[in-house]
Amino acid sequence: MAVTTSKINAFLFFKLPSAWWCGVRLAYIDNTKAITTVKHRWINQNPFNSMFWAVQGMAAELATGAMVSSQIADSGKRISMLVQNNNANFSKKATGLITFTCEDGHLIKDAIAKTIATKEGQTIWMKSVGVNKEGVIVSTFNFEWTLRLKS
Repeated sequence: MAVTTSKINAFLFFKLPSAWWCGVRLAYIDNTKAITTVKHRWINQNPFNSMFWAVQGMAAELATGAMVSSQIADSGKRISMLVQNNNANFSKKATGLITFTCEDGHLIKDAIAKTIATKEGQTIWMKSVGVNKEGVIVSTFNFEWTLRLKS
């Protein structure tokens, strides 16, 4: 069953409601790239009249995790996924519509293949970059995903 933007956004509503209520949405996904959006609103703001860093993190993580989840589903194997580490850099106040893009989907297929072949966990680092409507980078997140065969 193919992963689509509407399926992921419905998943957010039922399984990650805090992300859904904050306005995080998947806008595009394929095997190499995913794009998420989130708009600065009252419900996701900080005291400095910009978007709370954790809301940016939810949108950034979704841009990476949706591709991991999709490719795991395509593999037909029972593989768990979990963020082991992350780091972020904030370079400008996040106001208005913020778009996060991850183009590291090419790393996933290899990690899944190694997990299946060796039966050992694998890790990959994926980057998600958030830009405002002017195209200025507001934040960059890196997530270390771990993949393991389920027993």
